[in-house]
Amino acid sequence: MADSMTQQRLGAKRKREKAVVSQMMALYCRKQHRTKDGLCPNCAELASYARRRVDGCPFMESKTFCSNCQTHCYRSDMRERIRTVMRFSGPRMALYHPFMAARHIAAALAEKWRMKRLAGSYNQKQ
Repeated sequence: MADSMTQQRLGAKRKREKAVVSQMMALYCRKQHRTKDGLCPNCAELASYARRRVDGCPFMESKTFCSNCQTHCYRSDMRERIRTVMRFSGPRMALYHPFMAARHIAAALAEKWRMKRLAGSYNQKQ
């Protein structure tokens, strides 16, 4: 029973993460490449690649953001492309998708707090 709940939570987290990436890609492509409906071929390729990476992420249960991950599963060229999209779309998400942006900020703050707590317990042990 607990295992099926964990799988459901993981599935929901993957779905949310893919939705955020898709929205950021759509915003980027619409503003940078002036697309009206859908994504241009280059952005569609990157979005598909990002969703495949999310589907295959072995650290999904414990990670918050790919940028915080110790193991980067993106190829270096794709990682640079997705960084460009994130830099552009991230600040604009509050205007176009405020709920997603608020959830991201809350997760970022929680991650900072968790890292400080871990660093504090590590320093106490030494």
